[in-house]
Amino acid sequence: MTMSNQVDNQPARPQPAPYFVGVVGGTGSGKTTVARRLFEALPAGSVALLQHDSYYRSRTDLAPEAREEVNYDHPDSLESDLLVFHIDSLKAGTAIEVPSYDFGTHLRRKATTLVQPTRIVLVEGILLFTNAKLRERLDLKIFVQTEADIRVLRRISRDMEERGRTFEQIRDQYYDTVRPMHEQFVEPSKHWADVIIPQGGYNRVALELIAAKLLDHVRA
Repeated sequence: MTMSNQVDNQPARPQPAPYFVGVVGGTGSGKTTVARRLFEALPAGSVALLQHDSYYRSRTDLAPEAREEVNYDHPDSLESDLLVFHIDSLKAGTAIEVPSYDFGTHLRRKATTLVQPTRIVLVEGILLFTNAKLRERLDLKIFVQTEADIRVLRRISRDMEERGRTFEQIRDQYYDTVRPMHEQFVEPSKHWADVIIPQGGYNRVALELIAAKLLDHVRA
C-alpha cells in the first residue's frame, strides 16, 4: 500500500514537445504522398499533418476576376505568419484551428479543422523552406526531388480532376507563375533540406528510414 501511494503521488511525466517535420518539393513532386505515407506509418494519435496550402490568404479584397490574376506560387500569397503562430501554439501544448481554403473561389471557408498537439507534426508545402521563421521551427527538413516532366503531368491531372480547371488555364498558369516561381524559390530551397528524397513516395527505402526515426521520437 505504501508503494502504491508513493507511485500515485509522483508528479506526472511532462509531455515532450512535438517534433516538427517539413516536407517540401515542387508541384507534383509527390511531397503530399510522402507526408501521408509517413503519417500512416506512425501510431494513431501520435501524428498530425498540416498543409501550407490551407494558409493561402483569403482574397476577399479582390473581385472574382482579379483573384485569378494573383500569383499563387509566390511566398506572399500565403499567410505564413499564421502557420508560424500555429506551430508555436502546438509546441506550447495548445490546440489550433486550421483554415480551410477553397481553390475555386480563392477564399477561406467558414469551417476550420481542430488539430491537437501530437508527438510528431508533419508540415507539408511547396514554399515552406523559403520562410526563415518556418525553417527555424522545423526539426527535420525533407525535400522531395522529382523530374519536371513527371511533376507537370501530375499537376495537370490534379488540377483538372480536383480543382475544376481547364487544360488551357493550367498551361497558362504553369508558364506564367508555376515554372518561374519554382526556379526562383522552390528549387533553391532544397539547400536548406536535411534529407533529399528522389522519386517521392515511390522511394520505399527512404520512407522506411525516416519513419523509423520518427517512431523513435514517438517512443522516447
